Amino acid sequence: MHIIKMEKAKKILYLTQEIEPYVAETALSSLSRNLIPSVQETGREVRTFTPKWGHINERRNQLHEVIRLSGMNLIIDDTDHQLIIKVASINSARIQVYFIDNDDFMKNRLMLSDDKGKLYKDNVERVMFFARGSLETVKKLRWTPQIVHCIGFMSTLSPYLLKLAYYDEPSFKESRIVFTPSTDIEDAPLPKNFDGILSYREADKSALKTLGNLSVLTDLNRIGMFMSDAVILHEPNEHYERMAREMGKPYVILDNDNYTSSAVDIYDRLWDEVVRNRPKEDDDDGFLF
Repeated sequence: MHIIKMEKAKKILYLTQEIEPYVAETALSSLSRNLIPSVQETGREVRTFTPKWGHINERRNQLHEVIRLSGMNLIIDDTDHQLIIKVASINSARIQVYFIDNDDFMKNRLMLSDDKGKLYKDNVERVMFFARGSLETVKKLRWTPQIVHCIGFMSTLSPYLLKLAYYDEPSFKESRIVFTPSTDIEDAPLPKNFDGILSYREADKSALKTLGNLSVLTDLNRIGMFMSDAVILHEPNEHYERMAREMGKPYVILDNDNYTSSAVDIYDRLWDEVVRNRPKEDDDDGFLF
């Protein structure tokens, strides 16, 4: 008789658009603030990345630059942007947060809209910068997350890059991706240089042809879901539930009673599948005989 042991995912990377207390309370910032520490309390090793929005007070929140991780130039659509990495801790939750910063994209700027509610024209470039900045920093840290959980609009292109541009990187070779879409993004047009923004290494828009026409910002949620292995919804949403079903993605809707157990169940199932599909000689006690 074979006794099968579920292989738990022990290293979880969170790429989140927002997290309390650094930004005001929203559905996504509360999800990040509550989920990440609770997952860590189950014995997992977690690392968290978020954009360093211009209204985050560095002195009050005790952010400081990590010089050894900063300084890289990232080219987004033929334009150089310097990557600055800052770090702070949420002491009450015992988690450390890495901030992706840049003078062009973040300094003196709010989140997706300015103080008059007008969307920034370079939001898609900012999304790509956050994705690449986070993934390049994880590489520098020589950390190998088993699960990458992408939360919110700013993380929509991270699954795309992980599947098409970073798939053979040692840090991400076996990573499985979970995506949580933002449900309050406006249907503003995508920028004219969208194809150029998407192009990096082997990644380009041709990989998304099965999605059909991509023309508005909400289509980035479609990309995030399409390139992910599973979907976690922070609230019921018929549109994204239907989309997950049509794409054949396993999904779960979190609620206050089960959000931690539901999330780690998806993480563990995805990672267990990786372990089971490894060649026999690489198996690391995924099965007990």
